[in-house]
Amino acid sequence: MPSPTTSRRRDAVMGVRGWVAVRLAVLAGALLAGVGVADHYLGGLGGVGGVWLTATLGPTAYVFLAHPTSVTARLRNALIGHGVAVGAGVAALALFGLWSSPAVTQLDRETLPQAGAQALSIALTVALLTLLGAHHAPAAATTLLVASGIARPGPPLYGLLIGLGIVLLLGPLLARVPGLRPETATEYRDRTG
Repeated sequence: MPSPTTSRRRDAVMGVRGWVAVRLAVLAGALLAGVGVADHYLGGLGGVGGVWLTATLGPTAYVFLAHPTSVTARLRNALIGHGVAVGAGVAALALFGLWSSPAVTQLDRETLPQAGAQALSIALTVALLTLLGAHHAPAAATTLLVASGIARPGPPLYGLLIGLGIVLLLGPLLARVPGLRPETATEYRDRTG
């Protein structure tokens, strides 16, 4: 723990908000870089395939690291949230007959069935997370990735799940690292007197 004099000097130079921003940038960058590096070196093992570093990891890491005490950052909510999101996305793909259709990124536009599948997947995700009392906003990104076909069942979905698993395992742990996480208001008040 830094001495009170060192802390006051640091705060005078950067301000508390600036220091918290630097710590969050380091943690989030390290976490997502770790997923990318792991994918680079391990992604081809076992024939799993798929990209591990997907768009849903950023919001999930942000919630864990920047708001570790919020309801949406609870590990239970994250696990249920992403699980429901994947299920809703897969169900919407099947319901709209899009199981083997090209992803929206391959078409450069939405087809009406794709738009319907994405809308349904969001609606199901929001409704189910509300009923389950497991709010986790980043799950909305997950369900859109699946329902849009970007992370369709098979290697793309496996990659998304592996990346999520890493962030769900390490994100809450990194949020608790002393000196590397944002201070709570109580900690700041205790430190500054």
